[in-house]
Amino acid sequence: MTANDTPSGKQPTATYDSAFLKACRREPVPHTPVWFMRQAGRSLPEYRKVREGIPMLESCMRPELVTEITLQPVRRHDVDAAIYFSDIVVPLKAIGLDLDIKPGVGPVVEQPIRTRADLARLRDLTPEDVTYVTEAIGLLTPELGATPLIGFAGAPFTLASYLVEGGPSRTYENAKAMMYGDPELWADLLDRLADITAAFLKVQIEAGASAVQLFDSWVGALAPADYRKSVMPASAKVFEAVSGYGVPRIHFGVGTGELLRLMGEAGADVVGVDWRVPLDEAVRRVGPGKALQGNLDPTVLFTDKDTVEVRAHEVLDAAAGLEGHVFNLGHGVLPHTDPDALTRLVEYVHTHSAR
Repeated sequence: MTANDTPSGKQPTATYDSAFLKACRREPVPHTPVWFMRQAGRSLPEYRKVREGIPMLESCMRPELVTEITLQPVRRHDVDAAIYFSDIVVPLKAIGLDLDIKPGVGPVVEQPIRTRADLARLRDLTPEDVTYVTEAIGLLTPELGATPLIGFAGAPFTLASYLVEGGPSRTYENAKAMMYGDPELWADLLDRLADITAAFLKVQIEAGASAVQLFDSWVGALAPADYRKSVMPASAKVFEAVSGYGVPRIHFGVGTGELLRLMGEAGADVVGVDWRVPLDEAVRRVGPGKALQGNLDPTVLFTDKDTVEVRAHEVLDAAAGLEGHVFNLGHGVLPHTDPDALTRLVEYVHTHSAR
């Protein structure tokens, strides 16, 4: 049984009636639920303290540390959901790829994937590869109680962009060249990454995650026609692979205003919206039958309290007609954000959206 099941004759699990899961299911909520991407991270002094001297990937493989970091923003901010502390390249590291997360740079791949022969390095992911994930979630869910845990993974396109480029990129010239110039290799690469991603999400759901989010951080670099043809099939495969668990599936990307409908069509129950598109416009683009998540500009939190409240109120107003809305930022919490600003924002949204 997963954290979102309500089997006949049994009481719902603790998280089922949470505001977050109700909003994801487009059901009435007592207040608009709030959580933040990257809420467990560098903006918190307690995070920096426990991570001191521990490399990022190593910290993702220590269950007690993952548990503590995941819980920190729940304790501090009273958010409506926790996000599992990890990194999108963790499953790639788990299957043996030589990569690291370099401070100030990001994921760096020692030998980029550029040829068909390179695909052999992308073996299947098994639960035994990531036992630390199962252990960490086993520690987390009793601590969280009625607060849902969101599992997450990187989407095939974003993972492929790192693997083909060898690290972060602004132009994605190698990845897009493969997509345009060798579409069969590209399709096989994304299909293999879809299997790895789906396996990683299944481990999290089976361990107790109540929802999952697929981060396609860099897919906004694509035109809609290219997304539909060359990316959407792999993302859809991931969502379909976990559909039987009955947990909400969230899809998020940056700069994806032109892709919102397609991202929903890929299989998401909730479509994440960055700050560039107002939510009332986003719902028109996405179409009916989907909840939306978003979408305060993260930089607003660097202003004064009154400005934050005005801008948060604008987001709530734009979401007033939505079937389901989860309040979030339009991207992740920035490292130098004042944690108290986040705490105040949660309280403001809860108070001013109370039904």
